[in-house]
Amino acid sequence: MTTTLADRWRAAVRGAGATADDADLDAAGAYLLQRWTEPQRQYHDVTHLAHVLDVIDRHATLARHPDRVRVAAWLHDAIYDPRALGDANERDSAQFAAGLLATLGASDDVAAEVARLVGLTAGHSTGADDPDGELLCDADLAILAGDEDRYAQYTAAIRREYAHVPDDAFKDGRAQVLKALLELPSIYRHQELRDAWEATARANLERELSG
Repeated sequence: MTTTLADRWRAAVRGAGATADDADLDAAGAYLLQRWTEPQRQYHDVTHLAHVLDVIDRHATLARHPDRVRVAAWLHDAIYDPRALGDANERDSAQFAAGLLATLGASDDVAAEVARLVGLTAGHSTGADDPDGELLCDADLAILAGDEDRYAQYTAAIRREYAHVPDDAFKDGRAQVLKALLELPSIYRHQELRDAWEATARANLERELSG
């Protein structure tokens, strides 16, 4: 039997401690999928969600609470407006996550922790001893280590998402993002993911920056 995204949502949120009945969990999942398929999304869409979830599933043993990380993946771009300023999308998504999980019967601790994880995706910066945050951030940035064709598809989708921004302004803003990533001590936090992806991701970023 094929496991759908809706099935994966229900399993993750139940595993994270939600106590609502299946009908409410399914309704929440359907609402989230509607959000992930909004027309303004060209990269931050359901394909990105599935990719992040796949990375988390493959490397779930790196996390202390993998289902919380999966739920955070579902919620980390729940609110996404390319015209929003700064980290407004991440802050709004974190607030939304806390409220949604409370309505689904998750504990206050779980709701707060998932909201914290969502917030980390604004700058992809984690503190010491945070394997759950590290896995979410690494999964969110996994696309940077794609092969040249996949990376080109990613950058083209990002440009479409920001079609409202003039070329010069987009190029300047994008360069700031690339430089910030390259200035990180490491793009990926977990050692095994760093070993597998770091060199390729940096090569992709540097090629885009110099292009």
